[in-house]
Amino acid sequence: MKKSLVKTGNKEYNLIREHSEGVGVIMEEWLPDGWRSKPAVHMPVYDDENDVRRVESRLRSYPPLVFAEESLRLKKSLGDVCEGRAFLLQGGDCAESFAEFGATNIRDMFRILLQMAVVLMFGASRPVVKVGRMAGQFAKPRSSPFETINGVTLPSYKGDNINGIEFTSEARAPQPERMLQAYHHASATLNLLRAFSQGGFADLNKVQEWNLGFVAHSLQGEQYKRFAERISETLSFMAACGISAETVPVVRETPFYTSHEALLLPFEEALTRVDSSTGDWYDCSAHMLWIGERTRDPDGAHVEFARGISNPVAVKVGPNIQTDDLLRLCDVLNPLNEAGRLTLITRMGRKNVAEKLPPLIRAVEKAGYRVVWSCDPMHGNTQVASNGYKTRDFKAILEEVQTFFAVHQAEGTYAGGLHFELTGQDVTECVGGSQAVTEENLGRCYKTLCDPRLNANQSLELAFCVAEMLKKAAKPIF
Repeated sequence: MKKSLVKTGNKEYNLIREHSEGVGVIMEEWLPDGWRSKPAVHMPVYDDENDVRRVESRLRSYPPLVFAEESLRLKKSLGDVCEGRAFLLQGGDCAESFAEFGATNIRDMFRILLQMAVVLMFGASRPVVKVGRMAGQFAKPRSSPFETINGVTLPSYKGDNINGIEFTSEARAPQPERMLQAYHHASATLNLLRAFSQGGFADLNKVQEWNLGFVAHSLQGEQYKRFAERISETLSFMAACGISAETVPVVRETPFYTSHEALLLPFEEALTRVDSSTGDWYDCSAHMLWIGERTRDPDGAHVEFARGISNPVAVKVGPNIQTDDLLRLCDVLNPLNEAGRLTLITRMGRKNVAEKLPPLIRAVEKAGYRVVWSCDPMHGNTQVASNGYKTRDFKAILEEVQTFFAVHQAEGTYAGGLHFELTGQDVTECVGGSQAVTEENLGRCYKTLCDPRLNANQSLELAFCVAEMLKKAAKPIF
């Protein structure tokens, strides 16, 4: 299959395809508002469209949150993942909260992702690309548009970018001004993340200081402490050889990228800008955007928007996707078959992975598409506990990851990444793990706005388990 792209100014036309049955040419212009002519699902309906247009106009006047060059660097790093030379770790909150916004929460999330990354890097013997579900994960699709409590029915909570969590008609009404709040919260979060990643907090010499207080005295904390001691010994040897944080920047700082689901398209469109040096369009709300399982219709508004931006993009892939739809998504979202452009995040559920994943891998491989395969073991393993709490079982999460790796090993393909909903806080939302969170104590610290997250102990425990898998599965790259 041969593909080419024709560009005229800032307009993009694609594709020229050569098929076995002949040659066909499809010319399609893309503009940021093109999604408005497509079916748009899981989008809020606002009372006053004039208010929406006013908010969109203000957002268009605001500075970009991220820059094209940063997204290009991430795409290059994801290209290394695609080729088996790196590993992707993507994680963070289910839904970020305006109310819980603060430096401590941002620091703790960044810190647990750093800990997981160094553990995985040790296991994989290759770089780990760190992407947070942070600085923009303010909107969530819901299984039902309405929620009923004590006989009262109101719109479902869809994220702080859209409406409020409080169960009142006023809070649950979609409010366009929330998009402005989301922008300012994302901007402040990004400022702090850049400071942490480049200002010395991520220095490998501080690897032992990353242990959170409540983690430090746990089984995982002790394991991490021993692991950190080995790293410190290695760094001391390197320093004796003249390789230190002062001479090699990679020792004292780390690239860190942001991502979120591109659900609220008026917000995404308003932050989409043309890169002055290339003429390409970028969604400057995050480095990487993904399309959810519920919005991945190839003919829908969300895919239409994502196909035209030059950021790395991802698609959530559930157990019911048809092979033809997956191939069409690969074709529409990555017409140039560029390594690092498209990540397929499978979210099958532990009972479905062994059966549903292999045919998809074979189809994508046969078609020759270059994609990153990542595993989201969270969403397919949600259950309701006997006491009514929505939860996830650590054992089921781990089993899905194990099967994901086993399937890729059997197919001769590369299991390139993991996608988790987690927090650096000491919450009790997912059951299991060595910390032995049970259904009975879920209520002790259940704080999520939407879906249950792994706490810091469970996240670190999972990272050590995956590191062992990577040691067995990874081929040397040096």
